[in-house]
Amino acid sequence: MAEECVPEGPDLGEMGEEELWELINDNRHRISLGVRPCILIPYLRQARVLTEMDEDEIISCHNLTNRSMRTSYMLDLLRTHGRNGAVALLESLMIHYPTLYTQVTGRKPSTEPSRFSGLIKYSELTEYLVRAVTGMQKELQEARCEAGRMTARCSSLESEIREIMGQEEKSRCLQSENERMRRHLCSLQHEVTKLKDEKCDLYMRYTATMEEKSAVNMRFHDLNLQVYQLQTELQKAQTENEFQKRRSLRCAAYAETPQLQEELRSLRCQLVKVEKLDPARQDILAQDLAEAIDSQVELAEQLRCYREENEKLLTEKQGLLDQKECLSLQVQQLTLDCDMHQQKNTVIQNQMRELQAERDQAYLSRDEAQAMIARVLAEKDTLRCQLVEFQERVFSLQANRSPGEQRQSSTQEIEVDWDYSRSSSEESTFLTRRRLRRMDAVNPMLHSPFNSECEDAAVNSVRSRNAEPPSPESLRRREEALYVDSSLETAETDSLLDDFVFLPSAASEDKQTPRLSSSNGTSTDGLSRTSAPPFLLRSRPKAIRVNGRVLSISFQAEALLSQLAVIGGNKTGVFVHKVTEGSAAHTVGISPGAQIVEVKYKQNQRALRMVLEDSTLEEAMWALGQITGLCHLSLRPRQDDYEVLLQQLQSSESSSGDSFYVRVNMSLPAGPNGTLAVSCNDIIHVTNTRPASTEDSWHASQVHPCQLLDLQSGTVPNYYRAQRLLIRAIEDMSFQKKKSQKMWRPVAQNKEKAVRIVSTGRQGRNPLWVSIEDEKTKNTDSDDTSAAKSCLSLMPYTLVTPHYPPICRPVLLLPTVLGRILDKKLAGWQGFQLCEPEVLNSSEHAALLQRSEILEECEQGRNCCYTLQSVEKVMKKGIHCVLPLGLDCVRRLHRAEIFPIIIFIGQTTRSARKLRSKLQRHGQSEEQLLACSRSEEPLLDKLPCLYHSMAPDSWCDQTSLLTSLRTIIWEEQKKIVWVEPDLW
Repeated sequence: MAEECVPEGPDLGEMGEEELWELINDNRHRISLGVRPCILIPYLRQARVLTEMDEDEIISCHNLTNRSMRTSYMLDLLRTHGRNGAVALLESLMIHYPTLYTQVTGRKPSTEPSRFSGLIKYSELTEYLVRAVTGMQKELQEARCEAGRMTARCSSLESEIREIMGQEEKSRCLQSENERMRRHLCSLQHEVTKLKDEKCDLYMRYTATMEEKSAVNMRFHDLNLQVYQLQTELQKAQTENEFQKRRSLRCAAYAETPQLQEELRSLRCQLVKVEKLDPARQDILAQDLAEAIDSQVELAEQLRCYREENEKLLTEKQGLLDQKECLSLQVQQLTLDCDMHQQKNTVIQNQMRELQAERDQAYLSRDEAQAMIARVLAEKDTLRCQLVEFQERVFSLQANRSPGEQRQSSTQEIEVDWDYSRSSSEESTFLTRRRLRRMDAVNPMLHSPFNSECEDAAVNSVRSRNAEPPSPESLRRREEALYVDSSLETAETDSLLDDFVFLPSAASEDKQTPRLSSSNGTSTDGLSRTSAPPFLLRSRPKAIRVNGRVLSISFQAEALLSQLAVIGGNKTGVFVHKVTEGSAAHTVGISPGAQIVEVKYKQNQRALRMVLEDSTLEEAMWALGQITGLCHLSLRPRQDDYEVLLQQLQSSESSSGDSFYVRVNMSLPAGPNGTLAVSCNDIIHVTNTRPASTEDSWHASQVHPCQLLDLQSGTVPNYYRAQRLLIRAIEDMSFQKKKSQKMWRPVAQNKEKAVRIVSTGRQGRNPLWVSIEDEKTKNTDSDDTSAAKSCLSLMPYTLVTPHYPPICRPVLLLPTVLGRILDKKLAGWQGFQLCEPEVLNSSEHAALLQRSEILEECEQGRNCCYTLQSVEKVMKKGIHCVLPLGLDCVRRLHRAEIFPIIIFIGQTTRSARKLRSKLQRHGQSEEQLLACSRSEEPLLDKLPCLYHSMAPDSWCDQTSLLTSLRTIIWEEQKKIVWVEPDLW
């Protein structure tokens, strides 16, 4: 329906050039915003309205910074082609942007051939339309896939947002519950405080009551005393009365009777008064006593009630304390959850801030690097100008000298030819100072006079002529020059001719054809040599080389080790330790703390280069001791690492900067002066290749089999001396073998392994040592020399690296004939599983074979083989995979970082007789088992890893053999796996 509503515009074929471009210019803004030039350019190229140069200008021009500018520039280029450019543009819009085409022209888009102008042939148009439709379908499919991915991503993000909102809601509920529990806890604490106050009041009242009770008891006690006193007085009065009665009866006749009677009457009156008062007092005292007893009973009842209330309060307090602990635990859990969410937010914010800081630091570093490059180039230009001025003065002074002096000085000069193709040239040092000239960064031989005239020198040269930072184009050309320069230095026999070019003097110009040697071996006559004496000229690509702040210094290094002393090793790097004052090394500015990265020198008309960045101290001192003339040292300032190494050496933490592990390929007995006794296939840790107390020795330690710990330490022969001992041991063994062939043939089988033959014939050089040619071998006969040279490839030590397999390692049993018999028995035990073959189709088999993931082909069928995937599948279960394979699978497993446990079961005629029934059951014989054992045992030494060998007399039957194998596998699983580089 939408297509039917589009009004039909004017016919494009009837419109003229101006009308078409007026129509396009009216919609220029819309076209510039909605069109991508890279989509329309193929059709415009097909219509021949744009050229390849136009396409490069539209896409690659740096002045066109956005898509709208590129589209506008494309329209300007099409305007130059007139009506064809407009028609081709509208046809490309009709194909790729139909909606925009309708908006511009007012016509419905159509892919019918009649609607096209004929700028493109029918067949080419059809092919282009097919490609365009296919591309659009692919873009649509990719857009749908991207939309699906974005929809899935949005749904996952929405689910995460819902989960986060749910968690936030839960946290809010928990916080509100926490606040409510806090308020409830505060109210309970207030109630407990009130109860405590009431309890204190009750205690005060109880104390007052007890004090009143004690006062009443005191009063009662006083009353009892008074009663007792009155009773005693009464008894006394009664006794006196009775006494008076008896006396009155006896002395009635006395004259004092009236007086006595008077006293008696007075006493009787008093007695009557006392008898009248006693009952009242007794009543009062009894009443007071009853009241005191009642009050005491009441107080006891109140005390009992108070105690019961106190017990209830204590139980309530305990319950409140328990609730408080539960609430505190919930509060702590909620606090931890809140802290965790806050920490996550803080970590994300910190990461954002760190990323922003790193971005800012990278920008600052870039600006500083550009400013430093500009400053260094400016300083270099200034120094070169000064150097040229000084040399011109020297040359002018030399030119003003008398002819006799010039002839005398010319006889002292010896021409040096740095070209390797001229073997007849004589090597000598120049007695006069060579003149240095600056060359362009681009090789002058690559630029002809015509190119130099038409191209701007400021664009083609990498040199910086001002103090401003270099442009990105300049940096790009520098990187390309560095890449080309580094690719030229990969060969070991890189000559000094790549670093320097030799310009002959004016005096020798007529005798010898002037030539300029370059890195690619060509010559040119583009430089003027009218009055320049011979000097060395460094080419510009070498001059701008900056590799990790490495400084290259050239000087005359006669007896270089007497000029400077070095420390360090392969672990820390080789550093300059001391520099002799007044020497050439001190003059050129070499100071302690600089790491020697590389050394170049010339010996026997050959330019040699040796990288000392990861070399041992012994190698470095040997290489520096070979220098006898002009040398080039590459130094890197590393003062902090140098100071750390000095502290370690002074505190005796380490004896040098060397640290590497080697596998011993021969047995060495213990000797005097702390010589370490080692056996063949032992692993030792070398910590010093130049001990102070001994010569031709290394300081090493034995290594714990299960941990990376050093055990017994001592000295071992260095590589060269150990190599001679190995050759001597092999000669002794061959002599003893010939001597004992008739008498002691069985004895050799029971001896331990004395040597392991490892050769560097295919690798060419061992990474542990530098090949040294002994001076004594030069004077021997040709036969002895050839024999010595053939033995120089024997390796007494091989470099190894430790590996720590995290899971159960596969098991490989040898010899293969016996292994196939024991594999199924061993796989029946718990913790073991037999590796099963996989059946593959032709494509899978070819793909796995190309990736070297096929371990071994099966004998029973085609495309049925053992693969790495089957081994890894068993290992992921955490059990040992039993490999029914041969020795060829070991290297393939090592490439996949899988290190099997290799167990070789030694065989003799007696041990093979024990397995006769098993061998016959599997169609094998004893002779085949012994032959397989003899053929596979020498191949074990060529494996890049250690293996375990079982003695033939260590087992008696199949059950004991399997039990011993399980114990060996358990012990081997705990050990470190030492792997050496594959030299075969």
